[in-house]
Amino acid sequence: MNIKCLIIDDEPLAQRVVERYAENVPFLEIIQKCNSAVEAIDVLHNRQVDLLFLDINMPRLSGMDFLKTLKNPPFVIITTAYAEFAIQGYELDVVDYLMKPFAFDRFYMAIQKVEELIKGREQRHVDSKEVEKQEDTFIFIKSSKKTYKVNLDDILYIEALGDYVKIFTTEKMVVSYQSLKNIEILLPSTAFPRIHKSFIIALSRIDLIEGNHVKIKDRLIPIGTNYKGDFEKLIKSI
Repeated sequence: MNIKCLIIDDEPLAQRVVERYAENVPFLEIIQKCNSAVEAIDVLHNRQVDLLFLDINMPRLSGMDFLKTLKNPPFVIITTAYAEFAIQGYELDVVDYLMKPFAFDRFYMAIQKVEELIKGREQRHVDSKEVEKQEDTFIFIKSSKKTYKVNLDDILYIEALGDYVKIFTTEKMVVSYQSLKNIEILLPSTAFPRIHKSFIIALSRIDLIEGNHVKIKDRLIPIGTNYKGDFEKLIKSI
């Protein structure tokens, strides 16, 4: 496994710290260093990037605002001197939040999280192929020390909650330690579109679409700005 990384920070010293730490992790490859988020946009359009080391306080476009513009961002580790943005960072599904100055051991802990997520994604990709062979009728979801068989026809919607997802079905709710991005891989995208950074819905379970919300049972689910166009195209194609 080789993780391709992009450093986005307007401080040369901060760039060097991350680069030096990365040199001590054999599977990390720094493909480029950017002095601004604007500069990074072009890199993301033209190169494969698995992981961003992202500063927050930068000129023209802050790290948080930049992250909000990315529809399918790579894994993100925030590197900043500002603790007050931690909650917002995790709402944007970042892997970790490193407070400057941070030591190598704390840096490596963050990298281990990314490594586990990538390995899990690869395994789920293999598992998803098995699901396809089963004609997409069910998936297996690990929750604590149990593994639940979840019939796709029973799923209402799936909600992200930090490092967890909550899968709401007609019979129960299952909580699983994984990201929404990873569960998305297991599901047929036309039947289970992602309509918000925190929600995947079962298209067949929609009761009502009104404005920027979808209603399923008694739950009003927001349609995110970055997902609205694709969702509207999907609805029109049916």
